[in-house]
Amino acid sequence: MAIIDISIVPVGTSSPSVSEYVAGALRILQNEPDIKYELTAMGTIIEGELEHLLTLAGRMHRSAFDAGAMRVLTTIKVDERRDKPLTMNGKIKSVKEKLG
Repeated sequence: MAIIDISIVPVGTSSPSVSEYVAGALRILQNEPDIKYELTAMGTIIEGELEHLLTLAGRMHRSAFDAGAMRVLTTIKVDERRDKPLTMNGKIKSVKEKLG
């Protein structure tokens, strides 16, 4: 299991607002039954099998071009563990436990 954090920034658009492009990328995730994701103010966190997540990331990246962007900057961070299960909730719970 892996977690990725993805941020898609379209460049060369007619407006400084990018929310419509973000919504287009999230529509791809909405149609994926085995994917857990969380939209944040600065990107989207997605949980699943790494190969599938990377395929989805490519589709999300291309969705901005499909919506009219002339250039797209996508950043992806990958967290994959093989020693024990990895989940978004588990990572947050671990930090909160250490906070007391």
